[in-house]
Amino acid sequence: MLRKTSLDELPQLISIVKGDLSFVGPRPALFNQDDLIELRTSKGIHRLTPGLTGWAQINGRDELPIPVKVEFDEYYLKHSSFVLDLKIIAQTALKVVKKESVTH
Repeated sequence: MLRKTSLDELPQLISIVKGDLSFVGPRPALFNQDDLIELRTSKGIHRLTPGLTGWAQINGRDELPIPVKVEFDEYYLKHSSFVLDLKIIAQTALKVVKKESVTH
């Protein structure tokens, strides 16, 4: 139930308050995702603060192949704005309510 409702993400709010995470940005890479880390670094995405949600998450989440995920992250890097962040937050809320793209 926690995963389906994305309530498992709530502890990350502490990281947002501490400044280690933002509401919107590329999702943090796992320690073993060397290919994702390498691609993000080559495109400068690593300079962004990781986020609770992001452009890649609302456009496919975990179903995306890593190169496509990095393309979405790069789009966010080049087009980030307050308006885009609001759009991402709104679409994230809709996806959570509709339970879209949520792994079981």
